[in-house]
Amino acid sequence: MSQSGSQAAAFFRDARLSGVVWLVRDDEGSPAPLSADGTRSLPYCSTSARAQRAAEIWGHGLPVETMSLDAWRDRDLPDAAREGYMIGIDWSGLRLVGWSFTPMEVLNRLAVGDWPTAPDNTERSRRQRMSAHLRVKRASCVRA
Repeated sequence: MSQSGSQAAAFFRDARLSGVVWLVRDDEGSPAPLSADGTRSLPYCSTSARAQRAAEIWGHGLPVETMSLDAWRDRDLPDAAREGYMIGIDWSGLRLVGWSFTPMEVLNRLAVGDWPTAPDNTERSRRQRMSAHLRVKRASCVRA
C-alpha cells in the first residue's frame, strides 16, 4: 500500500474511533487547493498534530478547528458535494499532498467501518464480529 493509501486508511479508522475530524479555516473559509485536473479539495485531518502542521505550511495565521464526525457527515460533506469539492484526506509532506475523494466516497468509506452497537471498534474486533456473523449465517443455512 502506498503512503497516501495507508494515510487514507488511517484517517477513516482514526476519525471513526475519535468521532472528530480536524480542519484549518478562518472566517473566510478553508484553503481549497486546485489540482492538476481542475478540481478543488477541502483538506481534513484525523489528528490535531496533522492539522497544526497544515496550518504551519499554509501559514496566514489560519486556526485549527475540530468538528464532530456527525456534523461533518450530516452538514459539511453534503455541502461540499453540492459545491463540487473533493475531500482531501490527511495530506502530508512539504507541499501537503495526498488522496482526495468525492464526498460520497468519504461517506461510503465511513459507513463501511460503522458498527454502531460495538463498543470496541478496532480492526481485530471488526474481523472477529464478521467471522462470528458468518458462522451464524452458515449455521442457519445448513439443512437437516
